[in-house]
Amino acid sequence: MEYRKMGNVYAVRIDRGEEVLACLSELAEKEKIETASVEGIGAADLVEMGLYDVKAQKYMSGVKEEPLEITSLLGNITRSEGRPYLHLHITVADQDHHTFGGHLNRARIGGTCELFVTVYDGAIGRKKDTETGTGLNLFAF
Repeated sequence: MEYRKMGNVYAVRIDRGEEVLACLSELAEKEKIETASVEGIGAADLVEMGLYDVKAQKYMSGVKEEPLEITSLLGNITRSEGRPYLHLHITVADQDHHTFGGHLNRARIGGTCELFVTVYDGAIGRKKDTETGTGLNLFAF
C-alpha cells in the first residue's frame, strides 16, 4: 500500500496480493484517523462479503475466488474501543458482468485498488444496539 495526503483526503493505492481491510486499518492507525469516509474501485481475486440477518444477529457470508472487478467500494472508518472500526460495502462484477455485493469481510487485490479516504473533524464511536434489538454496532455520538 502507498498513499499520499492532500488536505483532509488520502489517495490510497493497494497493490496486488494485499488485503483491503488490513491496509485501511494500518492507514487509520498510522495516521490516527478517527472518522472518515471511504470510496474506491479496483480489481480483486478473492472477496468475502455478507448480508446481515437481523433476526439471527449474524452475517451470512459467501466467498468468491475468481477475477473480479470492484465496481464500487464504499463505507466509513470510525473507532471502537480505541481501534479502527471499518464498515465497508462492496459491489463486484465477474467476467460475465454479473454483479454481487454486500458487507465487505475480506478482499484480496488481484490487480490494484484505488481509494480516497476523506477525513472529518471529530470522532464517532460505536455502540452495540440494545434499544431496537438489531445487535449491530451503531454510530455513537
